[in-house]
Amino acid sequence: MTVKLNYIGIVVSDMARALAFYRSLGLPIPEDIVIERHMEIDVDGLRIAWETEALMRELNPAWTPPGGPGRIGVGVQAASPAGVDEALARLRAAGHAVPDAFDAPWGQRYATVTDPDGTHVDVFAWQEGKGG
Repeated sequence: MTVKLNYIGIVVSDMARALAFYRSLGLPIPEDIVIERHMEIDVDGLRIAWETEALMRELNPAWTPPGGPGRIGVGVQAASPAGVDEALARLRAAGHAVPDAFDAPWGQRYATVTDPDGTHVDVFAWQEGKGG
């Protein structure tokens, strides 16, 4: 039996700040969304969710935020190499410190950014004629 990845949950300390980051990155998060302890969107059949630390502690009183780098990384694919640079420019304009993208040897325009809670997000697009 095959399974399909359907849901990714990201724990955040400040929901509004996290949603603003991912909206600047380019995810389709409505501007007028009502902020709650659990938020989710559907992107091409994959549910992406954000849950507050407070909700995590309510569900599991023994839960504590991880120390050090996150244990999961996520990736978003831009439509073109220029789209990677545009996503990074939007994040910079929103006040986030992000690295410059580079042309990776595996054929992608690529950068890894870090969300406000330390989750690594790879931003990439395949270069013309190089895979994908």
